[in-house]
Amino acid sequence: PAPTSCICSAVPLYIVPLYHCTLYHCSSIVGMALPKQHSAHRLGAASAPSVLEFYWDFTCPFSARSFEVVRRELAPWLEAEHPSRVCILFRHQVQPWHPQGILLHEAALAVERVDEDKFWPFCEALFAAQEQFYDEPTENKTRRQIYEELAEIAQSVGVSSEQVLRQLSLVSGGTHVTPALKYFIKVTRQNGVHVSPSVVVDGLVDPAPSSSWSLEQWKEHLQGRLLP
Repeated sequence: PAPTSCICSAVPLYIVPLYHCTLYHCSSIVGMALPKQHSAHRLGAASAPSVLEFYWDFTCPFSARSFEVVRRELAPWLEAEHPSRVCILFRHQVQPWHPQGILLHEAALAVERVDEDKFWPFCEALFAAQEQFYDEPTENKTRRQIYEELAEIAQSVGVSSEQVLRQLSLVSGGTHVTPALKYFIKVTRQNGVHVSPSVVVDGLVDPAPSSSWSLEQWKEHLQGRLLP
């Protein structure tokens, strides 16, 4: 017989991948959740039985295209037609051959710390302005100059630029958001994700989705997989 409380609640979420608790037949989902301080990276209910993870890089034009469809079309459609059935997670896929990209991901994490409700609006604004942060425009800029430009974008979505810059100030071991960035990079490495964008469906890398997919293509792909 199933116990009154599930052992799942005692398992740290970062230790194991996503599994429904088959041992005690509960509806808990262990893993593939997010640490509490990064819950803003989720769209949809944390208790959703299925999870779509998107690995995006702010300097990648294909990530920008994918993000736009997911943010403006797929997520609203899922919420309207299949509420609480699928949640979407934003994963930071930092590509080291674009070194300035690290600063962009740091800025998104800084915005989350200042005002978690502005995380997705900031990401949307940053993707829209990504050409400003390509290799050539940033080649001769200092780290501080790029931070200041990113803080201006944060200000444009209603987040204090001063507070964002405070989060990006240097301390021992990096910035105030370096531990958060390390967490997301470790997740990426652990899961063997190399390409941006990449999609993980219920813990398994799904090679089928393309950054050029329309909402209709997503509907067709998810039907029978995650959706009835």
